[in-house]
Amino acid sequence: MRARLALVAGLSVLVGACAASGSVPRAEDDVAAIRAVLADQCAAWNRGDIEAFMALGYWPSPDLSFYSGGSANKGYDTVLARYIARYRDGGAETGQLSFVGVEVERLAPDAAFARGRWQVDFQSQPDIGGLYTLVMKRTPAGWRVVHDHTSSDD
Repeated sequence: MRARLALVAGLSVLVGACAASGSVPRAEDDVAAIRAVLADQCAAWNRGDIEAFMALGYWPSPDLSFYSGGSANKGYDTVLARYIARYRDGGAETGQLSFVGVEVERLAPDAAFARGRWQVDFQSQPDIGGLYTLVMKRTPAGWRVVHDHTSSDD
């Protein structure tokens, strides 16, 4: 029994030391990092740089999923092509993107979700918006969206 208590106490000290040394990410730091990813994505979008919008926030994998408008899209290249077709091809405009009411919750040290409202303001057409939920994971490149479920107000 004493050996078990000593083991538990030793593990508690080890976990506390790891947390203090920074090797265990703090939830607040992860939330801030995810918010920064979303802000960087907005900045890229608002420059009209859809490729940077994708690269800054989405997991570059064939397993990336994007659900919107009653369809399920799979793969980074497919999602990128969808954005380009909708917001660049044929003279379309990207408009000005904003994320409103962003809520971020870390689910585990390497998993989180973000949700809120998205809004795109256009100059030459009616504005659009809706809701989104992003499932995110920590990757070697930082936090990236692995699943995006976006709905439109229409």
